[in-house]
Amino acid sequence: MNAPGSFATVPAPPFSAAEIAAARRHGEPLLAALAAASGLGPRDFAARLGATVRLPVMGLAEMQGLTAGFECIPFGEALQRGCVPLQDGSALLLAIVDPFDFALADWARQRAARPLALHLAPAGDIAAYLASYEESLRAMDGIVSDAGGGSADDTEGEEISLKSIGEDASPVVRLVNSTLYDALKAGASDIHLETAPGGIFIKYRIDGVLVSVGGVQGMETAEQVISRIKVLAELDIAERRVPQDGRFRINGGGRRIDVRVSIMPSIHGEDAVLRILDRQRITDSVTGLRLETLGYEGATLAALRQLSNEPYGMLLVTGPTGSGKTTTLYAAIGEINHGHDKIVTIEDPVEYQLPGVLQIPVNEKKGLTFARGLRSILRHDPDKIMVGEIRDGETATIAVQAALTGHLVFTTVHANNAFDVLGRFTHMGVDAYSLVAALNGVVAQRLIRINCPECSEDDHPSPQLLAQAGLQDTAGFRFRRGKGCAQCRGTGFKGRRAIAEVLLLDDVLREMISAREPVRQIKEAAQKNGTRLLREAGLDLVRRGETSLAELDRVVS
Repeated sequence: MNAPGSFATVPAPPFSAAEIAAARRHGEPLLAALAAASGLGPRDFAARLGATVRLPVMGLAEMQGLTAGFECIPFGEALQRGCVPLQDGSALLLAIVDPFDFALADWARQRAARPLALHLAPAGDIAAYLASYEESLRAMDGIVSDAGGGSADDTEGEEISLKSIGEDASPVVRLVNSTLYDALKAGASDIHLETAPGGIFIKYRIDGVLVSVGGVQGMETAEQVISRIKVLAELDIAERRVPQDGRFRINGGGRRIDVRVSIMPSIHGEDAVLRILDRQRITDSVTGLRLETLGYEGATLAALRQLSNEPYGMLLVTGPTGSGKTTTLYAAIGEINHGHDKIVTIEDPVEYQLPGVLQIPVNEKKGLTFARGLRSILRHDPDKIMVGEIRDGETATIAVQAALTGHLVFTTVHANNAFDVLGRFTHMGVDAYSLVAALNGVVAQRLIRINCPECSEDDHPSPQLLAQAGLQDTAGFRFRRGKGCAQCRGTGFKGRRAIAEVLLLDDVLREMISAREPVRQIKEAAQKNGTRLLREAGLDLVRRGETSLAELDRVVS
């Protein structure tokens, strides 16, 4: 008798061509249709499937008898994709459920960067193996914790100050630390270290735009700078052919600051991007944040507050990466957070901390995705839910269902404007009627730089620029631009503010969207209903001299 979780050596008959053809006609995924038509249990089905596609079959006992191969394919990625990498001597095996998922096999071979042999296993056995391994990881975490070991998040981090920079003996360490110090003082969100044939160039992303701040000559120095960053982020300094991601922590200005590191190989060596996450400063800036402090005013402000005070339904905020979508949602939640409602958020990552709000970070390494977390939130008796981002059809469907069942859902999605959102949800497989029934409104926003108050002066745009912007009548416009000074680091801009177009759905628009009317007709109907487009909101700032016409053209087409 075979041990539980192991397979018999007696070969199973393969599925016939007729059985496979009949399964294909069901219109379902082939694996599910074949399993339903066979009427077999998971183990017998896996045996017949293995015989059909000529792949070895293993069960839980066989998997547990081999060594886990999570150093080749990380556990979190294997958990997310439902596969198990295993080492059999020098050979790498991959236990999978669906042999027809060719994308999974291709991904695994690229991720492992070495040959691997596919094996079939029942879904329950794979799930049991992954669950058992996760429990062992948790046990090891507990042992380390009991032994006094701390996680990376508990470390204090290196001190970054003028005093510590002056005491550093190594010129490379001084360069890296002084770059971090200067970026913090400048309010940069990212540091770009770009390797070129002659050395390394340093740029900061300030107010959403890259600003060059200098560089260092010499390829040897460039390699040493990248190696220093790898050491800080505990990355492999010998590996220069594949991208690497890591993080480290520094202390600056009495605060602990997280730095996320992305290393990317290039034709000249390696480039590095350092994302600065000053959570304390962000949290301090968000405390007491209101919509008007973001720059919203007039009808736009009133519409946003109307949408955030609805009893149920969905408020969608859209825009490109870095357009302030999450900040807008936090401001809206902060205004309605009176302690009478249960507010739950799921985010990737949690960037701002709000008092009285349950905030859940996505952890895909542990299998906590937006979709899985959102399902759990619905069992937690929430009144208002914020989903950091809708990335797939499963999350979109659950969010729509939550809005239809009496919850107020705040969420974001990537789209160019308020009208493109409708197409995004359609492509993700959400029923148009359900979407319009759940949707209260869509906010499309951008962040636009404001002229520096210290160096802005009157400007006279060229006729070509005016024609490109579609401005024929410039009466009432006060064109201004910053010429650049020490206060704005020569950019001519200091700070940003939000502009938005708000689409409020009424019965007419809902009927047009459900009937899949052309976007042009929906846009015309929305404008008749009072919707102001992004371009119009930006032109108001240009008219008052708060930003330049060139900046508006950069942000809004």
